[in-house]
Amino acid sequence: MKLLSVLPWTDWVAVVGFFAAWVGYAWFSRRLAQRHPSILASTNRFRHAWMLQTTYREARVLDGLVTQALSSAPSFFASTTILIIGGLLAALGAGDKASDLVREIPFAARTSELVFDLKLALLLVIYVYAFFRFTWSIRQYTFGALLLAAAPEANQFIDQNLSREEFANRAGRVVGMAAETFNDGLRAYYLAFAAIAWFFSALIFVLATTIVIYILYQREFHSDVLDVLNS
Repeated sequence: MKLLSVLPWTDWVAVVGFFAAWVGYAWFSRRLAQRHPSILASTNRFRHAWMLQTTYREARVLDGLVTQALSSAPSFFASTTILIIGGLLAALGAGDKASDLVREIPFAARTSELVFDLKLALLLVIYVYAFFRFTWSIRQYTFGALLLAAAPEANQFIDQNLSREEFANRAGRVVGMAAETFNDGLRAYYLAFAAIAWFFSALIFVLATTIVIYILYQREFHSDVLDVLNS
């Protein structure tokens, strides 16, 4: 009960609603993607086509370069996330100095140092989660690179009666999983902006969470890029 009394009930509602929106949207987007094309599902079709085309190529230097380029994005974000986590830990260590600085921001909520640390802790949790997703995406891309390197030569698919479709399904799925994991990390970055709104008020926090979820939905299921991919 003492823990619950640290924050007003409006803040607890905002925090619970934030995580419910995060988890709920992740579940919703996966279910909806089974009936309505999403960015990830549409690009997965091209990943499958890419891996199928790979089985016809004698030299696969291009495929290796593409895999390396794809893995550079989560690598960049993972490195950036480490810096953000270090900054948040430093802010937690600064204590009253950091909270005093935030109080000087116009419209920022005046809270105790403990409540301020809780808000920083929420951001820290989000970025730690993002870091794990980005690093796991990097590893999955390396697994995809291993599959590419171990792929039989183009003529072996004919001579040994190997299934090109089976290889494309397996390799495309691994690369698709890497992209999905990277997408989870990016989603955490978006929601971190909503969490920043908590420093102003619980109401703005709820509003920001709603706006971010709406933006994610629009970009995943109703973006111009999606129309081009499915045209």
